[in-house]
Amino acid sequence: MISDNFSKIKQNIQVVCRRVDRDPNDVILVGASKYADAGMIKEAVNAGLKVIGENRVQDALEKFEVLDQEGIKVVKHLIGHLQSNKVKLAVENFDLIQSVDSLKLAHEIDKHAQRLNKVMDILVQVNTSGEKQKFGTDKSTVFELVKQIAGLSHIRVQGLMTMGPLVETEDREIVRQCFRQLKDISETIRRELSIYPKIEMKYLSMGMSGDYDIALEEGANMIRIGRVLFT
Repeated sequence: MISDNFSKIKQNIQVVCRRVDRDPNDVILVGASKYADAGMIKEAVNAGLKVIGENRVQDALEKFEVLDQEGIKVVKHLIGHLQSNKVKLAVENFDLIQSVDSLKLAHEIDKHAQRLNKVMDILVQVNTSGEKQKFGTDKSTVFELVKQIAGLSHIRVQGLMTMGPLVETEDREIVRQCFRQLKDISETIRRELSIYPKIEMKYLSMGMSGDYDIALEEGANMIRIGRVLFT
């Protein structure tokens, strides 16, 4: 079932990308595995999934242990909110942290990355919808935050991440505007902060199971899919 789901998602990516004249090979599919166990992740990897995204550090470590024991190789992203007391474990075990939304958190990541002699790749999470229940830095502060993080020695800003608002089907234009705003912010940062070697702006992570088609139309090259992949 998961392998069938994976194939359908890949086909949908191709359809959307053809519609907007983009190369589907440029899109990174992140399997959002919050509700998937190690066996389900293994099935997805066998189907062709190369990247998983976990929300909680402790839950992820339990799954990673099983995957490692079975020799399952997969790129590991943290896509959920990161608490300060879990930063050490996150830096040790993840390849990319998508949810950095404050300078305080960035400093903590930098500190632990320095101890490991590791440059930690991150995305800066932006709250483009303005919803109070969502994490992410404000649209008005993201430029300055990225600039400040760029001064840290063991962090590399690889791009931006956002979550679209939950809306009714007829209100999907609201989602589109949120994604479009993130793309505009990304282009501004790339244009004006290109002199900073630790700002690369390679990824625009936006779009989940219910709205990844809109995200792709608006320039996402990283989408986080959970429900429609692992059910």
